[in-house]
Amino acid sequence: MNAGPACTPEELRTLFLFEKLDDDQLEQLCRAGRIEVIEPGPVYREGAPATCFYVLIEGEVVLTKLSGGQDVEMVRTSHRGAYSGAWTAYMGDRVPQVYGTSMTVPERSTFFVLDADDFARFMAEWFPMALHLLEGLFFGNQSSREIIAQRERLLALGSLSAGLTHELNNPAAAAVRATASLRDRVAGMRHKLGIIASGAYEPATLNALIRIQEEAVDLVAKAPVLSPLEESDREDALGGWLEDHGIAGGWNLAPSFVQAGLDVAWLERVAAEVEPSILGGAVNWLNYTIESELLMDEIADSTARITALVGAAKQYSQMDRAPFQVSDVHELLDSTLVMLSRKIGGGSGIEVVKSYDRALPPVPAYAAELNQVWTNLIDNAVSAMDGRGTLTIRTYRDGDCLAVAIGDTGPGIPEDIRGRIFEPFFTTKPVGEGTGLGLDISWRIVDKHRGDIRVESQPGHTEFVVRLPLAGPEGDHDG
Repeated sequence: MNAGPACTPEELRTLFLFEKLDDDQLEQLCRAGRIEVIEPGPVYREGAPATCFYVLIEGEVVLTKLSGGQDVEMVRTSHRGAYSGAWTAYMGDRVPQVYGTSMTVPERSTFFVLDADDFARFMAEWFPMALHLLEGLFFGNQSSREIIAQRERLLALGSLSAGLTHELNNPAAAAVRATASLRDRVAGMRHKLGIIASGAYEPATLNALIRIQEEAVDLVAKAPVLSPLEESDREDALGGWLEDHGIAGGWNLAPSFVQAGLDVAWLERVAAEVEPSILGGAVNWLNYTIESELLMDEIADSTARITALVGAAKQYSQMDRAPFQVSDVHELLDSTLVMLSRKIGGGSGIEVVKSYDRALPPVPAYAAELNQVWTNLIDNAVSAMDGRGTLTIRTYRDGDCLAVAIGDTGPGIPEDIRGRIFEPFFTTKPVGEGTGLGLDISWRIVDKHRGDIRVESQPGHTEFVVRLPLAGPEGDHDG
């Protein structure tokens, strides 16, 4: 930087920022500030302490902001009077006094430069009413955003909790029903044991029944999956066989036998092992065994489902985990899908298609916050399709970034509002149904990770792409 020509009130008056100031104010500005000629190159960097306020007199200025580890150009202008730098200095230590962007000059440029403290003093002395209005607007918007964001998080938590409760209730209820039925089967087996204890069966017959019982247990574990037509045909065959052999209630026993993988040939072997007089008792004894095994399988499946749901909830909330950690983004996406499964699959016509690149490495991230991003994007996609369509989730490598693409087959985002969707409080939903902060929150979280969000939309296809640096966000990982 080089000292430029002396500052004059006449020069400052030609800049739109100062054109309404009186002569005394312009004189004060000249005494406090200075004219500087800056050679091509960087002037200040984003995040550095904001010490100066710059007003362009001649030349060109470029403002950039970090995103995904890259400097993204925000503004390029040669307009006289364009300003940047410590423009929030008037709010003092109530906001972080750092540069919000990086500034470079591509050519030799001339600036009026004012120290941040002097800029803050002039604002307070000359424009006290405007200062209060600006402060009220800044902090009012900040407060409103925090309140609405908190409400949005609570609403999302309530919705997710309701969905999780519903998902947990189904396997829990199934386990309760299966346990009650198992009690009945065990009571029936106790009755049969009483008959056996009375000496009704010869030892050889009893040994044969025990062997057949063990075979039946093995068959249950290996039961094949049948088509509905195959099940119906096998039930007819087994029911007919049982009826022909005088087994009471044979048609009621047939479905359990089919589910266990038994067929007529196996029952023929049973009939060959026991006397005709006790065939009915033997078949009912086997039925108690088979039903007990099937019920225990149902209880095991239900409790495993509950365990999986609780695991997904812990993965989603990141309970008992450090805020910043190396995470598998696929696990985060899957846990979010589980948490939203009631909305996605609750009787709707939405198909979920996942195309994951499992070769992608884990990324350093604030995992719980990323889950909030997936929740917002998936929830928006599902809402856009109004209960019918295809939700597509893809992961792939994009240069030094991991990319997550969430697409839907809804009507698309109109071009005239596409540029506003990340604005705070902007929403296309009816009044009361959306706060307009979902995408704003998502953008802030992704930006915190030094990533970015892009959107492509046309009727029948909208896709949001989140790019996260594989190296992870920089800075304090404890915050």
